[in-house]
Amino acid sequence: MSFDRLWADLAPVGRSADSGGYHRYTWAGADTDARAWFTEAAAARGLDLRTDRNGNLWAWWGTPGPGAVATGSHLDSVPDGGAFDGPLGVASALAAVDELRERGFTPARPLVLGVFVEEEGGRFGVPCLGSRLTTGEIGPARARALTDASGVTWERAMADAGLDPEGVGPDPELLSRLDVFVELHVEQGRALEDTGHPVGVAGAIWPHGRWRMDFTGRADHAGTTRLEDRNDPMLPFAHTILAARALAEQHGARATVAKSLITPNGTNAIPSLVSAWLDARAADQATLSAVVEGVREVAERTAREHGVAHTMAAESTTPLVEFSHDLRDRLAAVVGARAAESAGPVPILPTGAGHDAGVLSAHVPTAMLYVRNPTGVSHSPQEWARPEDSHAGVLALADVLQDLLAVPGGVS
Repeated sequence: MSFDRLWADLAPVGRSADSGGYHRYTWAGADTDARAWFTEAAAARGLDLRTDRNGNLWAWWGTPGPGAVATGSHLDSVPDGGAFDGPLGVASALAAVDELRERGFTPARPLVLGVFVEEEGGRFGVPCLGSRLTTGEIGPARARALTDASGVTWERAMADAGLDPEGVGPDPELLSRLDVFVELHVEQGRALEDTGHPVGVAGAIWPHGRWRMDFTGRADHAGTTRLEDRNDPMLPFAHTILAARALAEQHGARATVAKSLITPNGTNAIPSLVSAWLDARAADQATLSAVVEGVREVAERTAREHGVAHTMAAESTTPLVEFSHDLRDRLAAVVGARAAESAGPVPILPTGAGHDAGVLSAHVPTAMLYVRNPTGVSHSPQEWARPEDSHAGVLALADVLQDLLAVPGGVS
């Protein structure tokens, strides 16, 4: 299967020799190399490759135009991330084109393979930035002003990559061409491992978001400043981390504080500032709001107790995404036709992870396929899919695309 060759070529790009994890950050070296890999693979298949105003890549099989079926994912990673999150969907899309051609299938309408930029938010902090710009969910001015850890703006990084940052923004013309979008993704969990199915179908994406918290105290000497004279921002920060975990447990949600910046970050200096990010997710909006507001209350109260100023603001939020039931059930039927009869119905899985498909869902009918992950681990070098399950994912995607491409237009 051509997937194996594609995967072998992509696998070394951005991989750490020490951890085995990936460091592919938007508009930087490894991400540029991964984009070049996709460009070369698209050209080898005679696909018409175009870069949209926001830097997303689109490779067309057939004349670009309305009624198109779209698939794809992303190539960027979280810091020290896994190999499969994003790239599995891109490599599988290319391999699915090969599979359909080997079958002698001729599409009745265009197929386009998409690669979205900054899906993880690993460099500029806002996840699904390429799709959010395209749909208008984030404004061009805000996007251009986003900075990475070194203070480099999105505007400058995009210009350095040879693209025009003044052109970023909503792209209704592109969206009007897409009749349906199907994203294949590695499962981020291990629900499928306990079934006989290597491939499942998405049901919904939990509402989720990221909130930035700043605790501003006063820098001082760690050895000479009396405890009662300190305005130490680390103390309310620590209380906030524990509160996030306790509130998540109380509400059956997810809450994580995994990124922080400490100023001046010296071993013998009381910090003047702690900036941190809360990632929170829940099955419904009311539960999510309860967790976030609970974290905010603890942060504000403990900050006051320690003479520290506190601010908290949302950097990105995504409401509940309920994928189209008709499209979801259609995918489940197509995938189930290849499954072993003893395996039972194809699983319909919810997820707490965000995806470009979720952002697009408010504008284009979308659906997702999940490929089994026996470790259940994601955003880590331990993320994995067996080769045979990856192959099953390619075949499932090819079957779904063939079903959708067999008619001139419309997803029904």
